Amino acid sequence: MEQYGLIGLKLGHSFSLNYFNEKFKNENIDAVYVNYEISNIEDIFEIIASNPDLKGLNVTIPYKEQIIPYLDEVTPEATTIGAVNVVKITHQGSKTILKGFNSDVVGFTQSIEPLLERIHKKALILGTGGSAKAIAFGLKSLGLEVLFVSRTPQINAITYNEVTEEIIKEYKVIVNCTPLGMYPNSDSFPELPYEAMDSSHLLYDLIYNPNETTFMKKGASQGATVKNGLEMLLLQAFVSWEYWHGK
Repeated sequence: MEQYGLIGLKLGHSFSLNYFNEKFKNENIDAVYVNYEISNIEDIFEIIASNPDLKGLNVTIPYKEQIIPYLDEVTPEATTIGAVNVVKITHQGSKTILKGFNSDVVGFTQSIEPLLERIHKKALILGTGGSAKAIAFGLKSLGLEVLFVSRTPQINAITYNEVTEEIIKEYKVIVNCTPLGMYPNSDSFPELPYEAMDSSHLLYDLIYNPNETTFMKKGASQGATVKNGLEMLLLQAFVSWEYWHGK
């Protein structure tokens, strides 16, 4: 039986586990998907050694960037982004080859593109981790200018204290790539001047649990269009399967 799985630090909220096992059941695929909670990225080698039928992994927080040095090959796109969230595992004799991909970009761009209008020329990206880097790559590919927002001072980013009403009015697309608002801490949200938003704004939250985050509710109350990350996850999972079975 083939095995696939997800590696991350805390996986209680995992979407992939249910999605893939349901897929295997419905399509009569002789495979299983398993969550692997690890406290160190180097533990990936123990997982692979202990599971010889493991063909592919998804990668989530906080290992999307950390995993890259441990891979034998990384696609040019994932290299440019600086983050990997899909690993294909190939056994060639006694050697195991790990190839890294990034499916976040495809899932996100396909999900947000239908919502974009001419007025959407600039985007704020909340967060600076692996997912945020993929989102930035995707938005740039769609022709948008991006600006990162970070909790702490960083190069090429502003802090939340620097997000003024003027910036909110200028950056009509806002994407939350932080865990703020994720179940069970559903009351938390990024601190922004929401009162400066209106119906021309588009707020996209990578979180999908809860279905409508406080970030989304605050934007919607100002008339903004809002969307969560569920469709992105579905599209990303579909692409992961293609990567695992492609060349």
